[in-house]
Amino acid sequence: MEWRIDAGSQTLVFTSSGGIPEVVWWGSRLPAGEDLAELAASTRQDLTGGMLDALPALSLSPESGRAFQGQPGLLLAEADGTPLHPAFVFDRAEVAPASLRFTSRAGGIALVHVIRAQPTGVFTLQTLLQSDRPLRVIWLAAPVLPAPPSGRQIIDVSGKWIGEFRLNRTDWTPGIRAREARTGRSGHEHPPFVIMPDAGTTDTAGAAWALHYAWSGGHRMLAEELPDGRRQVQFGAPLGAETAAGTDFASAEVIAIWSDAGLNGIGAAFQRDLRDRVVPWPDRDRPRPVHYNCWEAIYFDHNLADLAAIADRAAAIGAERFVLDDGWFGRRDDDTSSLGDWVVDRRKWPEGLHPLIAHVHKLGMTFGLWFEPEMVNPDSDLFRAHPDWMLGPADQVTGRQQMVLNLALPAVRDHLFQAISAILGEYPIDYIKWDHNRLLPVVDAEQTRGAWALFDRLRAAHPEVEIESCASGGGRIDAGILARTHRVWLSDSNDALERLRMQHDAALFLPAAITGSHVGPRKSHTSGRILPMAFRAWVAAQRHMGFEMDLRELTDEETQTLTDITAWFKANRGWMMAGSLHRLPSPDPAVAAEMHLAEDGRRFVVFAGQAEASAQILPRPLRLTGLEPAARYRIRLRNPEDAPPQSRGPNALKGGPLVLTGKALMGQGVLLPVAWPATMWVVEGELL
Repeated sequence: MEWRIDAGSQTLVFTSSGGIPEVVWWGSRLPAGEDLAELAASTRQDLTGGMLDALPALSLSPESGRAFQGQPGLLLAEADGTPLHPAFVFDRAEVAPASLRFTSRAGGIALVHVIRAQPTGVFTLQTLLQSDRPLRVIWLAAPVLPAPPSGRQIIDVSGKWIGEFRLNRTDWTPGIRAREARTGRSGHEHPPFVIMPDAGTTDTAGAAWALHYAWSGGHRMLAEELPDGRRQVQFGAPLGAETAAGTDFASAEVIAIWSDAGLNGIGAAFQRDLRDRVVPWPDRDRPRPVHYNCWEAIYFDHNLADLAAIADRAAAIGAERFVLDDGWFGRRDDDTSSLGDWVVDRRKWPEGLHPLIAHVHKLGMTFGLWFEPEMVNPDSDLFRAHPDWMLGPADQVTGRQQMVLNLALPAVRDHLFQAISAILGEYPIDYIKWDHNRLLPVVDAEQTRGAWALFDRLRAAHPEVEIESCASGGGRIDAGILARTHRVWLSDSNDALERLRMQHDAALFLPAAITGSHVGPRKSHTSGRILPMAFRAWVAAQRHMGFEMDLRELTDEETQTLTDITAWFKANRGWMMAGSLHRLPSPDPAVAAEMHLAEDGRRFVVFAGQAEASAQILPRPLRLTGLEPAARYRIRLRNPEDAPPQSRGPNALKGGPLVLTGKALMGQGVLLPVAWPATMWVVEGELL
């Protein structure tokens, strides 16, 4: 028996000879008349010495009970801990226009694999387990897909606080590439993404396969090359995350993408899917507002006069949303107290937040507020009243002077819902910055399900409020949290050089519309580096732009530069936020370049960031991508004034616009002027 399902430009084909179905094709969309039985037959392997007499299937859940010699997709035990090794028999397939549902059974256990074709052109796949008696699930992988046999590398992601989204390239070798995030978040350390390029694939050309596990509580990824040469990739919650026996379990969904347009094709597909399907926009047509966040201006030192003066400057420069960060509640003078006490601090705000919000609204900005609902300080009224609400042992090591509330408990979720709703009910707030600043003391999937339930309840009660996912910066970025939020804080680093690299690599997964990027202080608070205002502002304008500094420190020249670039962002955000991001292969490793391409292909902008001094004397041509070869485009350098004194030659872009074909722009490329480090060249293009 064979089945196929199509999504956009890709096809999945499954077969079963009596057991759990397996994938025999994941790649480009097959012709409508493809003979699936012949296709399945063409994948049957030979046998040779040193093997069993039949090759165990690499099924959607590889089974230890079927003598599969690689990593199984399911590890089970009876409620008393006795190991189980069921051998499932295929029961039925339920076929719908955009979904397949396979059910297999073994001794009172049903294993269900659900595959959906999404309108954005991706597949989502999920594994369900149902039992007639309580069982313990040690490991439950989402449906397992084969990895390309011709690929040479695995690209996954690592990072740290103020250094998120670093791409790792690991060669396929016999054995296992394993990544496990056990911190209770999707994690700085091991975000749940993997790309498997074909041999020779580049940013702009070649085939690639990719997966994204849509789970916010950590994950386990296995990329395994078996001795027989087959390869598999598994994603699931960390081992032991299901802490109680039960009768119903489910993996999170894994998002699957194939593209023949290089790594940029994978990036564009992930961007489109997150932006257009996953994120639950309150108003999809509302422009992404320019943020002002006060954290790196005042920290915990709140007073109305200073914040009102800063708000005046923010509005004058072009901000449209003012966000009051940590320090407004309880007796919160530093990070050692008051988390959990979500009432306004009347020492700082004797009339509540009303005077500040009224001032912000008078300036034409909306108002946002910081919360960290999942956490509590031992020095708080909440902790003193409910020490039993903590997650993990009583003698655990704190993180950032705080502990974690057990969101598996309905009473905890009810309390948090009521406390946050009381603030949202009293004050006109359209935005929450939702932080998550410590690692979990234990691995527990119920904590993630409880957090999701709280998000869902608040979203239902306050559907007009947007939420940002922040977790010490980029510690919780995944499709599970983005199904409940509308923006991510990529990093706590506002150092524009650090951001340039992070944004460049995160473009393979995240759209510009949800990726917050702020213009930080003149002297970075995380690196101590001093960078020009133009560079800081252009880096922020590549994504969802904001400011985060004491604006009273700005010179008149800095103010004018920031005002001009903010106005440019606001004039172009409509098409930029709806378009796609493409990394440009730079022949100069000192330059990080990307291209924003409008959905209709009629406009683009190239950002070329000079991160350090180049090894060669003059710039190398930068090839563009995604253009119509025969079409003519007018290109112009938006910021020739940023050329340094050493740029003294007849570079054409410095003098005015050029008209070139797409073929020339993609083949020869564009020559930019000489640049100092910490310069961003901005080239605008339009179809003639």
